[in-house]
Amino acid sequence: MRVMIFTDGAARGNPEGPGGYGAILQVVSADGTLHEKELSCGYKKTTNNRMELMAAIRGLEALNKPCQVTLYSDSKYLVDAFNQRWIDNWLKKGWVKSDKKPVKNVDLWKALLKAMEPHQVSFVWVKGHDGHPENERCDVLATTAADQPEEFLIDDVELTSGESGQMKLPF
Repeated sequence: MRVMIFTDGAARGNPEGPGGYGAILQVVSADGTLHEKELSCGYKKTTNNRMELMAAIRGLEALNKPCQVTLYSDSKYLVDAFNQRWIDNWLKKGWVKSDKKPVKNVDLWKALLKAMEPHQVSFVWVKGHDGHPENERCDVLATTAADQPEEFLIDDVELTSGESGQMKLPF
């Protein structure tokens, strides 16, 4: 049985404005039942890339057992980091890119690698704002989270625990 995670991030006034992420986890059980969980959260100041990474991290953290996961994102940066093996080079070079500039968001890249550890994860790029139903839903989750009143937004990304808890998988 495979798990699909769809992700998107949004930032308003990137990087000084609020932002949010949206993730949808989907599993079809042996009897054909679709099990789904939506995740989202908003932050006071962030960037699109940070929110894209947070969506992937929180989606993977929500799984309560090791799985084969296909993660769909409209972030070429996130998908290419793994499919083009940039992440391997960044790790070898101490989080420095081929142009000698430091990789941004190292804290989140490390958290994503940790969240991936128990799973077999493949990454698929989907074109954003192109009618893909789950990508559009994730975008709504992310923008809704970003557009909350400031008192409901989190000051900074907290990596010690997820905001949403785990999904009980039907297997």
